[in-house]
Formats: sequence, C-alpha cells, structure tokens
Amino acid sequence: MNRKAATVDEYLASLPEDRRKEIEAVRKVIRKHLPKGVQEGMQYGMIGYFVPHKAYPAGYHCDPKQPLPFGGLAAQKNHLSFYMMYMYPQGEHESNFRKAWLATGRKLDMGRCCVRFKTAADAALDAIAQSLDSITVKDFIDLYERSIKSISTKKAAQRSTKKVAKKKATSRKR
Repeated sequence: MNRKAATVDEYLASLPEDRRKEIEAVRKVIRKHLPKGVQEGMQYGMIGYFVPHKAYPAGYHCDPKQPLPFGGLAAQKNHLSFYMMYMYPQGEHESNFRKAWLATGRKLDMGRCCVRFKTAADAALDAIAQSLDSITVKDFIDLYERSIKSISTKKAAQRSTKKVAKKKATSRKR
C-alpha cells in the first residue's frame, strides 16, 4: 500500500485502522519469535526483517547495498502477506510449515515463500511462530549461501549448454 514510508511507524500510520490492527497482530507474533540477530525496518516498501550488514557484510546478492532479506510483512491491496525468505531454499522447513498451518484447519494460500491472508485470525500464527523458532541466523546464512552457489552453478551449466548448442548450429550451417 504505502511504498514510500521511511519507517515502520510511518508505514503503520499510513494504513487504515482496521488493516493496521491486523498487521500489528501478526507483527507482534513475528517480533516475538524472530531469531536473534534479525532486525526490523523498512525494506522493499514493506516492513522488512533482515540480517544487517554487520552480521552479513556481503548483503543481498541482487543489491549488495541492501541487508540480507529474511522476511517481510505487508498490507497489499486485497490481502496481508508474510514473506518468508528464510523458507525459500529449504524444502523440509517449508513442508513442516505447510503441515503445521494445515493442521490448524485454516486455509493456506501460499506461494514459494509467501503466505497471504485477509486477517490475523485467518493466519495460523502458531505455525508462523514455530517456523521462526526453527531457524537461526547462522542457519539462514548457510542456506542462503548454498542456494546462491547452486543458482550460480546452474546458470554456468546453462551458459555452457547454450554455447555447445550454438557451436553445433554454426557448424551445421557450414
């Protein structure tokens, strides 16, 4: 919604009262269960949770000036979203989260690392808390670095495959 807010307080103040109450309820759970070392601030136009440069100097590979994103909380046009970047590269962690959420009987609307819900009551806050409790900053950084290395390896393999295909196509034309 308000992508121009410079602080979390500004972001919250920009929301209609009903949406602010819902975001604050989810935020309270997130803040209580954040791993030690993760900080809250504004990042990418939403409330961000991130590993600061002092703990991970390399920053985010897409924009090294940004601290390493861990999660995000946003009031979107039609729903609230909790982005769990800490879950993205980890299959078992995601599987456990899905099971915990579904065990509550609540509907799960989830992308790769994002859950969407209309209200805090629609969110399985215990499942969110459990997922946050199950990871440390060190574990997250390790997962992140392995993921980045894997992506780099895949891209290198794709480039190599394209070069071979291009050579074959060129040699056929002769």
